[in-house]
Amino acid sequence: MPIAAGVYYFANEEENWSRPAVILIHGAGGTHLNWPPEIRRMSGQRIYALDLPGHGKSEGFGLQTIEDYARSVLNFMDALKIRKAVFVGHSMGGAVALYLGVHNPSRTLGLGLFATGPRLRVSPEILEKSENPATFAMAIQSVNDLAFGPQTEPRLREAAGLRMAEVRPAVLHGDFRACDSYDEAHLLGRIKVPALIVCGSEDKMTPLHLSEQLKARIKDTILYMVESAGHMVMLEEPQKVAAPLQLFLNGVVYQPGEAG
Repeated sequence: MPIAAGVYYFANEEENWSRPAVILIHGAGGTHLNWPPEIRRMSGQRIYALDLPGHGKSEGFGLQTIEDYARSVLNFMDALKIRKAVFVGHSMGGAVALYLGVHNPSRTLGLGLFATGPRLRVSPEILEKSENPATFAMAIQSVNDLAFGPQTEPRLREAAGLRMAEVRPAVLHGDFRACDSYDEAHLLGRIKVPALIVCGSEDKMTPLHLSEQLKARIKDTILYMVESAGHMVMLEEPQKVAAPLQLFLNGVVYQPGEAG
């Protein structure tokens, strides 16, 4: 994978200048692999799937706020001379996308908001366990127990837990702190671009009512719920979420050359 502004990324159809840049932003403790091939290799779309600082193969030690992660995305865009993009984020990555939509409207063409909300509170128990190396494995197990719907195959749960265990404890704890302190619900009315909201009906970490709050506060939105899916909705039901995302991206108003 190439690197730009210290960020490793996977690129799909990078030379397809007829389409806007789509930037995939993973959640807490994740990498670009949190986006299944059905999304990160989506036909006809110019997609960049990032490893945020300190995650996967990216440089750095992880960041402590949603604002700082948003700045890292903008630095990545500047390095590749991408002026505008559609930001598609999962959980913490959704908060980053929302922040960019609120505070950097001139860089934002649209938003894809997967399993996220206007606030992302983290339980004190998970915050405490993730901070202590002696209980870090327990924190990962707690998150993994909550992350999937009841019909998810055990091998998918196991793979997700192993992948999160590869993240440095300080990075994951910093991600949880960034999520827990994020609250810009009162600013979401500033978002003027279209948004697709995707959630699982069985999401225990960012329940349906948070997606409904996003729909109520962002003017031009579509809410798509996937039955029986949990927080990792895009890994649990990749084909079911790829189809509405493809339709949404095709509908984003874009003039070739505008976003790159």
